[in-house]
Amino acid sequence: MQLIITGGAGFLGQRLAKALLNSSFIFDELLLVDIVMPANPGNDTRITCQQADLSEGDEAQNLITAKTGIIFHLAAVVSSHAEKDFDLGWKVNLDITRQLLEACRHQRQGIRFVFASSLAVYGGSLPAIVNEATVVTPHSSYGAQKAIGELLINDYTRKNFVDGRVLRLPTICVRPGRPNLAASSFVSSIIREPINGEEAICPVAPELPVLVSSPDTIIQNIIKGASLDGAVFGGWRTVNLPGISVTVQQMLESLERVTDKETLARVQFKPDPAINAIVLSWPTVMDNTRALELGFAIDSHFDQFITQFIAQNNA
Repeated sequence: MQLIITGGAGFLGQRLAKALLNSSFIFDELLLVDIVMPANPGNDTRITCQQADLSEGDEAQNLITAKTGIIFHLAAVVSSHAEKDFDLGWKVNLDITRQLLEACRHQRQGIRFVFASSLAVYGGSLPAIVNEATVVTPHSSYGAQKAIGELLINDYTRKNFVDGRVLRLPTICVRPGRPNLAASSFVSSIIREPINGEEAICPVAPELPVLVSSPDTIIQNIIKGASLDGAVFGGWRTVNLPGISVTVQQMLESLERVTDKETLARVQFKPDPAINAIVLSWPTVMDNTRALELGFAIDSHFDQFITQFIAQNNA
């Protein structure tokens, strides 16, 4: 059996590939595909790396073959980038998803389609606590693209074209590397850069709460979502992956507690109205009941996010 990870060169794709190599999944090939050539994270002979622009020509359709068993669809244009480049956002975040679903549909029934969605599908005036029954009213192009993708996957699953699973990811913290164009990028940068001895800018107010999950827990939950029997999801395949709610101030208090005052002093506040408008439309507290009943994991204290990053940084 073949497993496919789109966005295989990215942070999540690489972490997921490493985890799958050490998981209980039995497979013959793990194909990593991205617009740039992915690395082989384990130098494992089961890994194949492919550079392809899935938005061009028949690349997406040709990706799915008779040996494909599971596709982890992680490839996306991130939130602020999708907002700035309207055409690219729809081309990548929606058109590729539809083309991959069509490729699965015409190849054979039963391919597991694991879709990385986002809490950005929510927006505007929200209840104090959101769950899977909360109506999605995205206030960004990225959120709209993800919401439509969710509907497609649920409908293709209803028609037995695919065995779909939609996993709405909270903001992931702490991401390694450099800041990207995601509106949530500051959530990692205000921790990552100070620990690395660099200045960081926070574009939102200290009292702003955000829903977060650590990289290790996100990867564990993506694999869990792929391994569950489709029947346990019931008639709706969309799950909010568990997240914990912390304010920016609480994150910075954790940073000082785990490191020191000198590290904390590297964070400066500089409001960005565009980022603030996007982030303020997202939910801040989530009912994790359904996900926890299905066996998904949840983080405990934000201090552990920082110690996890330091351990990975020093590995």
